[in-house]
Amino acid sequence: MTDDAPELRASDADRERVAEVLRDALAEGRLDMTEFEERLDATYKARTYGELAPITRDLPVGAVAEAPRVSMTKEPERAGGWAGRITGAEGSSTWAVAVMSGFQRKGRWTVPRRFTSFAFWGGGEIDLREADFSAGEVVLNCVAIMGGVQVIVPPGVEVVVRGIGIMGGFDHSEEGVRGDPGAPRVVVTGFAFWGGVGVERKVTRAERQRLKEERRQEKLERRQERERERLEGRDRDGGRGLPGGRLGMPADHRDAHRRMLEDHRDMVRDLREERHEQRELRREERERRRRGED
Repeated sequence: MTDDAPELRASDADRERVAEVLRDALAEGRLDMTEFEERLDATYKARTYGELAPITRDLPVGAVAEAPRVSMTKEPERAGGWAGRITGAEGSSTWAVAVMSGFQRKGRWTVPRRFTSFAFWGGGEIDLREADFSAGEVVLNCVAIMGGVQVIVPPGVEVVVRGIGIMGGFDHSEEGVRGDPGAPRVVVTGFAFWGGVGVERKVTRAERQRLKEERRQEKLERRQERERERLEGRDRDGGRGLPGGRLGMPADHRDAHRRMLEDHRDMVRDLREERHEQRELRREERERRRRGED
């Protein structure tokens, strides 16, 4: 953030850059989990550069996250929404080949109007979750012969599958999902012989982590609200507890029982989410090994 404009409003991209610095610091052991959660909560609540600046000031890369050069007529680094990702620029690459090996196209790259991939006794991954697009409609021409190609699209993108499979196939599971207004259209076409082309819709790891942190914060707020209601109920009752229902259960016992049930539901929900995330990580690891990336 600039020193001369601490009150300039921060964007979602600014907050996400700071959050990424915090995640790296947690992984490196510079922050413990409690510090990480406190700072991450402050990051997503920050509204100005002045509020964001202190969060990473004591970290080695704090200057990077703390002081991107901006002007008072700031333009976002990447315009919000899909319009900012359909650039009209030339594609970063137009083809990829894997012969008894693997390939990847992922991260920040520009998808051309037509991208061709070929996998023979190998595998490839075309990840569009963080990509920009040359046009509102792009074509991925995938040829898989005794191999496979996996296409990963972000939520909101419309997918059309037109490939032909002989003793192989194309995944049509993501077809028919309505795209967001202004989102690009991805057409998956090509040929699969003793092989396959898969299509799946996933959020990025950073987005998954952000959603996980949001759910954790919501759970904390629910617990705080339950505790506040319990204390208010005790204040109204003078701390004695009121009879409850036909069984005459005291109010504080009912509250304790209700909190126990709610905590149990939260625990079960957390366990399910954790197991789902572990399955996703194991699946991604298997995919990397299958493509020979290790």
